[in-house]
Amino acid sequence: MGTNQHSLLEELKRRKVIRVAIAYVGVAWLLVQIADVFFPALYLPDWTVRFVAAILVLGFPLAVFFAWAFELTPQGIKRDAGVNAAAGAGARGGRSLDLAIICVLGIAVVWFAIDKFVWSSGTADTLQSAESSVAVKQTIAVLPFVNLSADEEQEYFSDGLTEEMLNLLT
Repeated sequence: MGTNQHSLLEELKRRKVIRVAIAYVGVAWLLVQIADVFFPALYLPDWTVRFVAAILVLGFPLAVFFAWAFELTPQGIKRDAGVNAAAGAGARGGRSLDLAIICVLGIAVVWFAIDKFVWSSGTADTLQSAESSVAVKQTIAVLPFVNLSADEEQEYFSDGLTEEMLNLLT
């Protein structure tokens, strides 16, 4: 890796841009999942989930920009240009951001497990019991046969086939 790429990666790590990006993606995914579950239950239109996802996608570059431009210090948020590397939040700020990322990812894993194994299996059991308790009436549709021959007098044959099929099926 070149010196330029190495210094950029080190600067991204120092400014915690990568951590903010990972935390943002995790929180955004969780918010979209929550919106996907609760918005239909609240009878909100279908486009509202897509709107939330679009807003979160548009907010990602802003979050990365603000992570690059500003530093979280014990005195508050300050522009990164005016903050000494040693005066920043240091390990304390990094640990709290790491803890936030771990919590969001833990919530995401629990949400996925509940959605995949608890809710989906309960729905399948409910559908199976409903199908077994109610006899499903099977139906079939018979479309009329069309006379494709050039002889108009042969139409009685196609009509007769249609009628015979209906009689045999009933």
